[in-house]
Amino acid sequence: MNFNNILIGSENPDRLVEYYTKLLGKPTFSEGGYTGWTIGSGMMSIGPHSEVKGKNAHPGRLIWNIESPDVQADFDRFKAAGAMVVREPYGFEEDPPYTIATFSDPDDNYFQLMSPMEPMEGSNPPA
Repeated sequence: MNFNNILIGSENPDRLVEYYTKLLGKPTFSEGGYTGWTIGSGMMSIGPHSEVKGKNAHPGRLIWNIESPDVQADFDRFKAAGAMVVREPYGFEEDPPYTIATFSDPDDNYFQLMSPMEPMEGSNPPA
C-alpha cells in the first residue's frame, strides 16, 4: 500500500487555500472546489465539507507531518510566510538528530515539519 492523500475539510476552504499557498507555493491542482499540493509522494488537499463547521475544537487529535532535511530552515521560511507557530523546533533527548516544529492553520488544524526518520522494522507491506 501507499499513503496517497489527506483531505482537510473546511467551511471556508478559500481561507485555507490562501494560507497554504503562502507556505507551500502554487497548488498542484485546483478544480471542483478542491485544491491540492503534492508533497513528496503524497498530496494534501483542501475542500468544502458539509459536516465541518467553524474551527477544529481538538487540533491535536490529528496532526499531519511533512519531512524536511532542514527543519530549522523550512520553519524559518514558513514563519516568514505567515505560518501560525504552535511550537518552535525542538528535539528529543534520546534522539538528538530529530527535530519537530508544530504549526496551526486558520481552522486550527495542526501540522508539523519533522526530520526524516528511518523506516521502522517490520514496516514493509505484506507481500
